[in-house]
Amino acid sequence: MTTAFRARPLVLFVGDVCAFVFALWASLFFRTFSAPSWELFTSHLSAFSFLFLLWIGVFIVAGLYESRSIIFARRALSVTLLVGQTINVTIAALFFFFIPLFGIAPKTILFIYLVTSFLFVLVWRVFIFPWLGIQKIENAIVVGEGREVNELLVALNNAPRAPTRVVATIKPSDPSVAALVTRAIDGQGVRFVIADLDDSRVSRVFPELYNFISRGVRFVDALTLYEEIYGRVPLSQIDEQWLARNVSRYMHTLYDPVKRGMDIVGGLVGSSVSLLFYPFIILAIKLDDGGPAFITQDRVGQDNEPVRIHKFRTMSGNDHGKYGPGGSTVLTVTRVGRFLRASRLDELPQFWDVVKGKLSLVGPRLELPSLVEQYEKQIPYYGVRNLIKPGLFGWAQLYYHGDPHHAADVEATKMKLSYDLYYLKHRSLVLDILITFKTIRRLLIKSNA
Repeated sequence: MTTAFRARPLVLFVGDVCAFVFALWASLFFRTFSAPSWELFTSHLSAFSFLFLLWIGVFIVAGLYESRSIIFARRALSVTLLVGQTINVTIAALFFFFIPLFGIAPKTILFIYLVTSFLFVLVWRVFIFPWLGIQKIENAIVVGEGREVNELLVALNNAPRAPTRVVATIKPSDPSVAALVTRAIDGQGVRFVIADLDDSRVSRVFPELYNFISRGVRFVDALTLYEEIYGRVPLSQIDEQWLARNVSRYMHTLYDPVKRGMDIVGGLVGSSVSLLFYPFIILAIKLDDGGPAFITQDRVGQDNEPVRIHKFRTMSGNDHGKYGPGGSTVLTVTRVGRFLRASRLDELPQFWDVVKGKLSLVGPRLELPSLVEQYEKQIPYYGVRNLIKPGLFGWAQLYYHGDPHHAADVEATKMKLSYDLYYLKHRSLVLDILITFKTIRRLLIKSNA
């Protein structure tokens, strides 16, 4: 079973690296308007090769290899590339300034390289890549029904760069599903069959259709594609079998100690650097209303164990999560508190909690005990998110912006849970690093991930 989109990031990656190399040669050419010697080019290439890896990392953080970013990009590709390459050239300038090991000082060509690399990558992605035919729009049919299938249809129909055009939707309740699929493949040139294989009515008829694979037809699991596009797990699919397959605690015996090591290092660095901001934040809070600068609150940690965390105070008091009958706090956010929340500076003291092992750098967001008790009664399998240690940064914090704060909201929490479960299913060191850098990027440029 394959998805339609995974060939794109690999091809884009190879093309970007080639564009970096060609742009380097072109920059050396434009510097003197003469072809550089092989020795001059290779000396610069050896120095820039390490930078290329860092630059690809910047592109990854910018979302230039993610399926949902490639297909559903909201911002113009040219803007994203220009920002990315500006950051990359800045990295290069700092690299050659602090690590003068290569015997070259390419200060003159860095500005030239910014222009040429931007143009080369832009031409590659906008003109050459489409010409390869990898993103040629091909006909597809969808076999399935339900909320997630409908959301998938909407996404594919509205996406400006989707690789497929849905020409028909077949309901599993139709008694002639196999015949309808065969007719669509033969009559409408269908190249993709997007099917909800978790539906027994669909999986039952598909064995007789697999012979179409030899004709180049690709079968795509609808719910896998849904996860890839939306970055969340459909809650309708969560049951004991799903949990047994995807959330086993013994699948990460090597990952967990390495992650803890990263938490200690990252927590020490974050807590040490954050001390520089403490005097200014404390002074601002005192000048605002004269109240205490810090608060402590009990939250629910791993395995539903209580943890006490520390924060800068952003509200008019500390209600310790004891909400009123309406399910919301009676406190108000202070003027300084609004800034601290928007910038996430109120959470700086929690780096010490990471070092102590109460939190992780990356994981589901901490929740108040009173809300957890309420959600566990109303949302099936809500407690699964507490099987792992909560974190300062998280997948849900990046991609879901309707998270309720200081109030109970069951529907919004269900959506947040779908992102938390995606993280539980796919968590890895690579994903943790990606989330960390994407969070830093979001805080610096105030944009969605």
